[in-house]
Amino acid sequence: MFSRPQDCVLVLIDPQERLLGAVTGRERLVRNLVLLLRAARIFEVPVVATTQYRKGLGNYVPEVKELLEGLEPFDKMEFSVFKNPAIAERLRSLRRQTLVLCGAETHICVYQSALSALEEGFRVVVVGDATSSRTQENHLYGLGRMRDLGAAVVSTEMLIYEWLGKAGTPAFKELLPYLKD
Repeated sequence: MFSRPQDCVLVLIDPQERLLGAVTGRERLVRNLVLLLRAARIFEVPVVATTQYRKGLGNYVPEVKELLEGLEPFDKMEFSVFKNPAIAERLRSLRRQTLVLCGAETHICVYQSALSALEEGFRVVVVGDATSSRTQENHLYGLGRMRDLGAAVVSTEMLIYEWLGKAGTPAFKELLPYLKD
């Protein structure tokens, strides 16, 4: 399953202050979420952002929030983005066939969103190093289960280089400084 930017939607799941304070590999996660948001902007990939019970878990971490450029995340109580009617409608309305999932937690909201997306007939790409859980075990179980169900599990760089396709382009030159970090 090849991921072309024009077929994708980036689904940013719940990278909130209180939640990310408890996950493993927070720095890696935030760095990769920021990189994915930059790439989505360059490739004109729509972003659908969510929060899980914002009142209790807080707003997005500042590094991610500043790149949303006025995009207001959908707040949800459901674990799967597709169980929230407003989010599900937004995803369907974009008429893109591949959902690129990232965020927290891997084994809960990302997993249940992947499961629902597959049931809805979407192709699912999970960016493994742009997801995390409170424990490494749950993170790995979540990634493994999603792969077993048919989701592609990739790294941030794998996806971005797949979208790029070749060096020397304006997109490559714009992203290169961030890829070298």
